Amino acid sequence: MPDSLPERILGIDPGLQAVGYGVIEAVGREARSLGYGVIETSPRESFPERLNRIYEEIGKVIEQYRPDRMVFEKLLYCKNVSIALSMGQARGVVILAGAKAALPMSEYNPTEIKSAVVGRGRATKEQVQKMVRILLSLPAVPEPDHAADALAAALTYVYAKPASAWKPRP
Repeated sequence: MPDSLPERILGIDPGLQAVGYGVIEAVGREARSLGYGVIETSPRESFPERLNRIYEEIGKVIEQYRPDRMVFEKLLYCKNVSIALSMGQARGVVILAGAKAALPMSEYNPTEIKSAVVGRGRATKEQVQKMVRILLSLPAVPEPDHAADALAAALTYVYAKPASAWKPRP
């Protein structure tokens, strides 16, 4: 709807070693990328230091881009319980940063994201990256794949939103 105001969506691909983020601005179903990247931590840092780095860096992303919403990829399955717990804690500090900024949040499982962006729930990472590039008219495939996954999560929110929800803001 042309009368709608732009909505900024911060997509997150959670992890402990690398947290992908991507910010898009959307009006209706049309979206453009405002920025993306990865927050990396080192195994040489203590676990609390890694969580703090993620929290602080996501806070900077929120401050820089001022998103209207945060969207996550759900953590569904992990064979190693300790890795799953670590990833969940990293995800938790990202959620905390969003909550402190009073951002509404949504989450989608990986199959929903792949279906929304590629049209197939079992799409490869490469297919997701290529479609994100096409959908956002980017000059190159977003890399690393964590950033592409974050942009895909943000796009999923745009495409999953019912058309009736796109109304001009008062």
